[in-house]
Amino acid sequence: MGEDYYNNNNSSSSSKNHKEKDKTTSKVRCVALLSGGLDSTLAVKMMKDMGVEVKALAVKTPFCDFDCGKGCGFRVKEVADALGVELKTVYLGEEYIEMLKRPKYGYGSGMNPCIDCRAMMYKLAKEYMEECGADFIVTGEVLNQRPMSQNMRALRIIERESNLEGKVLRPLSAKHLKPTEPEVKGLIRRDMLLGIKGRSRKVQMELARQLGLDAPNAAGGCLLTDKQFARRVRDLLDHVSNPTLNDVELLKVGRHFRLDNAKLVVGRNKDENELIQALMQDGDIMLEPKDVKGPKALLRYSNGKRDGDGEEEEGKEEVLALAASIVCRYSDADGPCVVVVSDGITTKEIKSEPIANTMLESYRI
Repeated sequence: MGEDYYNNNNSSSSSKNHKEKDKTTSKVRCVALLSGGLDSTLAVKMMKDMGVEVKALAVKTPFCDFDCGKGCGFRVKEVADALGVELKTVYLGEEYIEMLKRPKYGYGSGMNPCIDCRAMMYKLAKEYMEECGADFIVTGEVLNQRPMSQNMRALRIIERESNLEGKVLRPLSAKHLKPTEPEVKGLIRRDMLLGIKGRSRKVQMELARQLGLDAPNAAGGCLLTDKQFARRVRDLLDHVSNPTLNDVELLKVGRHFRLDNAKLVVGRNKDENELIQALMQDGDIMLEPKDVKGPKALLRYSNGKRDGDGEEEEGKEEVLALAASIVCRYSDADGPCVVVVSDGITTKEIKSEPIANTMLESYRI
């Protein structure tokens, strides 16, 4: 079915269109959400082949990374350059974390608030559309490819939440969807749009070949869909009322353990040790073994404070001793070891026994 999908849809009409561009179409401008993955790349390429001026918008959140190498998709900048389109990148930071606490439309299989996330991206696209005088928005979304955010109901909700009803063109699945404003107004020819749906990517791969594109992998995945990472996020939200970007960056590093009202993050290698050190802030405690090789570990209390007295202070000393035993467990020491503890101002040493493996697992996040 997909072998000549693009040619069958466009062979007679597109050749004529390329020779004699519509006066209207030649002036049409769109904002395209570009992730660097295959679908959004194809959507942009299709628009350019129709003579539409494309302004690309990449939206980055604390839980995705466009610069993660070819293992999870080409860098979005490389894709934009290859397509010959201007790229604007916007970063959603604290406002994204705030949304993540209580997404209006809930979570997917992990802690991924896909519908709310897409609505935020659409709103940014709408702002850029108005800023640059574009006529409509383009996305690479494929109907029913993603179960939570790309079903018919979700697509409608996202448009409604962003006040973009009728203004979002999805060229890969357009023939399964109601005609959009740019189609109704004659800015885009519906007969040049496609009718792809479902999770298979065979048609898109063939399209990429026909259009002369080096098909990129899927765009960099969202960390929030990862089960282990999602547990860390859930733990953070359960214990910290107002997480910061620093808290989120710490989620991406090391082994994580919940120790009562504190969290211990233990480095797994030299690079992680350096990252953990760099993420240390006021109120944190750094631990590392003395005289033997081993990890750096960061102890962070949920309220960001260590001061207290009486029973509270005694409890924190117990947490510190437990943290030291975990650091000792991951060091090269054959038995007991000395762990150096520092808050950046004062330093002390704790003699510790390595924690038993069975007990260790009960603290792991």
